[in-house]
Amino acid sequence: MTAGERAAEQSRLAGERAARLRRQAEQAERSARSWAAGAAGEVRVAAELRELEARGWRLLNDAHWPGRPKANLDHVLVGPGGILVVDAKNWTGRVELRNGRLTQNGYSRVRETTGVLEQGAAVAAVLEPRHRRLVQGWICLVNHPELRTESADGVRVVGLESLQFAVNILPPVLEPAEIDLVFHHLQQLLSGPASPALLNTAAVGLPGPRPDFSPEPAPAFAQESALHDSLAALAPTSTPSTATALFGGSSEATGPFAGQSTAAVPNGRPAKGRRRQQSGGSEKPSGRRRKGSGRRRSTSRNRRAEIARLIVLAVIVVALWTFAGNANRSSAVAPSTPQPPTVNSQTADQTP
Repeated sequence: MTAGERAAEQSRLAGERAARLRRQAEQAERSARSWAAGAAGEVRVAAELRELEARGWRLLNDAHWPGRPKANLDHVLVGPGGILVVDAKNWTGRVELRNGRLTQNGYSRVRETTGVLEQGAAVAAVLEPRHRRLVQGWICLVNHPELRTESADGVRVVGLESLQFAVNILPPVLEPAEIDLVFHHLQQLLSGPASPALLNTAAVGLPGPRPDFSPEPAPAFAQESALHDSLAALAPTSTPSTATALFGGSSEATGPFAGQSTAAVPNGRPAKGRRRQQSGGSEKPSGRRRKGSGRRRSTSRNRRAEIARLIVLAVIVVALWTFAGNANRSSAVAPSTPQPPTVNSQTADQTP
């Protein structure tokens, strides 16, 4: 290492650290200015809305956002025209609607309009059903005093100087008694020490097993018994011994159940949930199975084998029944052998 090389490396690292801190400081300053401008805008909007109290409106500032403890609602206004959730914005530049969407300096502000709709939905969720339809979401632009428009998703966008006029022209939908009732209810919920919780679909998805309300399938032996009865009715020519041999009614089991006693195999099948014992009976299992896993695998395996067996048996019985029916029809319509005509001896002698 040459002289001064280590000091030069430390100087380079310190310069990079200083540049990173300067960028963070500039970002923090911009954020502080933005928050300060937003706070100033909320103060001006609150002053405009407070003048509406003389016309029967009630104002709630800086309220809790239901279901979101770290967020707030700028203004909630309750009056004759309904329940208004007003979000104050201190935007600069050109604000306009393009194809029904709010834009600022050409950039889409759909996120902001969607946020206002979510605020209104959260407030409506804590109200009675008859009052939920009266909730509206508004955006008040402090630096665009004369603006009055509405986005495609139903959000009113008004300027600061047009705010009172836009509120006063709303048609009356609430009586004074209802206004006081709704306002005191919202004041108690949204101005308390904590944000009220909302039960939504995210809270419903709790961990743990969910109950299974699907109907339990019928046992395989019951299905086979029903098929046995129906096929026996279709095949009258088959004897009871033939049907018994076809459907496994004998005392000896074949196939995957060979070698098992009839006591452990009711109707030719092993009992569900029982572990097959080995022939000696003295050897113990090497380890414990996980509860339910072996039973499910055994039940699924037995069910597949039973279904395959039923299909084969059904094909055999239908073939036998078809063959017997064809044989009966052929014997019924078989033509008789022609017999030579009989000649009377006396008549033959008198013939010239």
